[in-house]
Amino acid sequence: MYRRCNFRHEKKLRALGIARIAGIDEAGRGALAGPVVAAAAILPERFRHRKLNDSKQLSPELREEIYQYLTNHSEIVWAVGIVDSLEIDRINILRASRQAMRIAVAGLTISPEHVLIDGLPVFPFPLPQTAIVDGDCLSLSIAAASVIAKVTRDTLMREFCARFPQYCFSQHKGYGTELHLQKLHEHGPCPIHRRSFEPVAPPVFSF
Repeated sequence: MYRRCNFRHEKKLRALGIARIAGIDEAGRGALAGPVVAAAAILPERFRHRKLNDSKQLSPELREEIYQYLTNHSEIVWAVGIVDSLEIDRINILRASRQAMRIAVAGLTISPEHVLIDGLPVFPFPLPQTAIVDGDCLSLSIAAASVIAKVTRDTLMREFCARFPQYCFSQHKGYGTELHLQKLHEHGPCPIHRRSFEPVAPPVFSF
């Protein structure tokens, strides 16, 4: 169901005297290949954007348009964190997603006082947090992070497609679509596939 994002959660924190609030979200957690990417974004208090919403509810063209607006806005502070497939296999995807979030927050040029995180709480985390289930379609700050994370990851996957054209990464972005599974069976995994994920993992393929 379509829900329009707003500043309700941010306003509650600002009423408590908390001014610098970052939204955090990730992209690529469920993919079979490529990195997991998290983004953190601090929006100005009077920020407005009538099209901004959860990145999954936006067309690729609109996501790119909003991404350009967000990342070129002089009053928006943002950063991304990227954890590659090797590290995902080493520490597991849950820990890798959390690590990407911590990297994104550490990359902000202004330190937030509080973070709003899409989904469940993240521990350990260096800052006070509020976890919001479906936060990417409820909080404007999290929605902004979701767009930045998604577009950043999609760009990376298009670059990987140029290196490994036989997998068609630009089309499925590493997710387990029928096309991707077909290419896996035809060619086996490449260096950016997550070897700990089914159906990449043995016994489907041997390494």
